[in-house]
Amino acid sequence: MSNSAQVIRPPNTLRLKVGGGFGGIDASAIAKAEEALKAMSAQFGQWLQDEIVKLDKAQSDIRSQGYNDQTAEALYFRAHDLKGLGTTYQYPLVTRLAGSLCKMMDEPAKRMAAPLVLIDAHVDAIKAVVRDQIQTDDHPTGKALAETLEARVAEHLG
Repeated sequence: MSNSAQVIRPPNTLRLKVGGGFGGIDASAIAKAEEALKAMSAQFGQWLQDEIVKLDKAQSDIRSQGYNDQTAEALYFRAHDLKGLGTTYQYPLVTRLAGSLCKMMDEPAKRMAAPLVLIDAHVDAIKAVVRDQIQTDDHPTGKALAETLEARVAEHLG
């Protein structure tokens, strides 16, 4: 009895679809994007403040309306936005702190079980690092804040 097998290798057309390999990346387009980002960087501080105002309002709504599905979701979306924008706005520490908050709240069931004291600690930490211009976790205070909050989230979720 013989088991002859035939190996069929389909053609890899992905390379053709993305521009034929690494040479398909347009370096001038990347340079233009970097220049545009650099030109906008003067506005990053104001944009970050705008996001902090939204986060503060979400925290205030929780205090005035209670912690419910609607107020929890609003806070989560504010934190999620900051998680994505912090590094772009030259505050990777904000990204890290907001990421920790999102980890605790990323599913609706988890969201409602999140301790308000831990939520407030994250929000207050984000506001403090922006106020005091602590951009990275190279700063001892920023590092201590991030590590402590992440440890509390891990304890809560564990």
